[in-house]
Parts: sequence; C-alpha cells; structure tokens
Amino acid sequence: MAQWTFLTNHAHVLMCVSDNPNVRIRDVAAQVGITERAAQRIVSELEEAGYLEREREGRRNSYRLNPAMPLRHPLDSDHRIGELLATFAHHNPAESPDPAESPDPAD
Repeated sequence: MAQWTFLTNHAHVLMCVSDNPNVRIRDVAAQVGITERAAQRIVSELEEAGYLEREREGRRNSYRLNPAMPLRHPLDSDHRIGELLATFAHHNPAESPDPAESPDPAD
C-alpha cells in the first residue's frame, strides 16, 4: 500500500527552514525524505512564489520566511503559513507548561 501524509513536501521544507534558517539543502532533503534535487526545486518554487527569500552568506544560504503568505489551496487560503508553522513548531515538551498548572482565567 502506498504511503501518504497529511502535509506536502513543500510544507515539510518550510518547516525545516523555519526550524533552521541556515539549513543546508542536503539536510532538508534527508529530513523530508526526498532527493537533494527535489529539495532544491521546492525551495526554488517557494522562493519564486514569495514564501521565502534566499540570501547568500559566504558559501552558505540563509532563508527568511514570509509568514504572512496565504496557504495556496482555496479551502485554506484564509490561513497564513505563519499559522501552519506555529502549529507544527518543534519545541521541547519538557519546557511546555502543564495545562493542569495553568491559572484558571475565571479566577
């Protein structure tokens, strides 16, 4: 049976760049599970569409995301990529507050 995921490779590439703006294409490809050529194509497409900017820093690239850009599918276009990235941002669960310890807003 074919494998599938809820997020596209484009979303996964955006998440990699969001986690590390100085990430190498080789590392993006490995994390997403695609070839370097596919990762480079996706980065180029995202750049052409205005979702990210690439800046050369010596021998490396640095990426800057535009979180205000809308999601592309008509069903999702009222949401921004910043929302998506915030939802899937990697964080250390040990640093997250325990909901049971949060103050009750009614108090």
